[in-house]
Amino acid sequence: MDTGIGRRIAYWRDRRGFTQTDFGQLMGQTKRWVQDIEGGKRQQDPRLSVLVRAADVLRVPLEQLLYDSPPQPPAGSGPPAETLAVIDALYHPNADTDPPALPVLKRRLVYCCEAFQACHYTTLARELPALIVGATQAAHTAPVGSQAEAQAVLSRVYQLVTSYLHKYGPTTAIQAALAADRALAAADRSGDPVQQGAAARRVAKSLVYQQRPATAVQFATAAARRLEDDLIRQGPLGLSTLGMLYLSAALAASSQDRTTARVRAATDYVDEAGEVAARQGGDRDEDYTQFGPTNVGLHRVDMLIRFEDGWSALEAADRLDDEALAGMSRERQAGHWVAMARASLLTRRKDDAATALLEADRLAPEEVRGTPGTVNLVKDVVGAMANPSASLRALAERCGLRA
Repeated sequence: MDTGIGRRIAYWRDRRGFTQTDFGQLMGQTKRWVQDIEGGKRQQDPRLSVLVRAADVLRVPLEQLLYDSPPQPPAGSGPPAETLAVIDALYHPNADTDPPALPVLKRRLVYCCEAFQACHYTTLARELPALIVGATQAAHTAPVGSQAEAQAVLSRVYQLVTSYLHKYGPTTAIQAALAADRALAAADRSGDPVQQGAAARRVAKSLVYQQRPATAVQFATAAARRLEDDLIRQGPLGLSTLGMLYLSAALAASSQDRTTARVRAATDYVDEAGEVAARQGGDRDEDYTQFGPTNVGLHRVDMLIRFEDGWSALEAADRLDDEALAGMSRERQAGHWVAMARASLLTRRKDDAATALLEADRLAPEEVRGTPGTVNLVKDVVGAMANPSASLRALAERCGLRA
């Protein structure tokens, strides 16, 4: 047997949170059979039919077990239907009607930012196209005295579009990168350091989705250093922006393969954000960042999960203040419960993973059922359990999965 196949089976089994006994049961085999397969000791196995079954159980393409190189995305894969109107508006932002007044645009923007924090992504799909068109028109036609303000509004609109599209992962990565670049260009034209910093962290996240995490780290930290003095002079609003740049650097650093140096660097960025949060004083929601000590703690948990250190992530989560966490937006709370499900699966606490997903769904159904990354996590948790509960099976069905 090709020992590489056994090694890849062991890798994906561990990633899915299966013990050798779990995987053997799902394959209709014994633990010893799994040990032999993973150790390359079964000369007659695995037959193709066995590999097909293993790929199905592990929920990976067959190529992932046959080759070390990642498979190409399936042909025809693209953005989900619910995002298409927003994407179309990115490429056709002009209209024949008169532009709305800036106060009207600002009210619409506030409404959409609040919808994002409440995980009402269906609302955003409906509202964002007109907001993109209106903000673009307003920026192009603003009189000299209002150009900076109009560009700042346009930047903030594109930042929100970027965050919305990032919810759908790699399928909308290209369009999110376009929106992020436009947000940064508008922020630079506005001359507003807060918008420049906020747009920079969207660009950094887009770089991560483009498989450029090291560049993302450099970009976020360079923006933080360049804008630091100006942001500090802005008070809590600027400090929130600065802190979020350091958190963006931490998550970018933890999107790389784990090494001691990268763990240290990511931890240092989270610590720097913690110092900014202490200077700011308490949790705030300046510019819808939810920045403060609690959000720093949430990002520390996320960073550890990205490095696949589930036990440390759970320990970091235990240090979070429950009352402070309950005061965060639904988007951040639901995101935390999804993170807890990932950490629990990494540590093979499958029942805890299921409980966390159900809590996330209770808080924000669209965050769980509408975003591909979380739907895949539901699939992983269901697949890891020999007998999923009725509640978890029902959640899987609501996500469009077979339970």
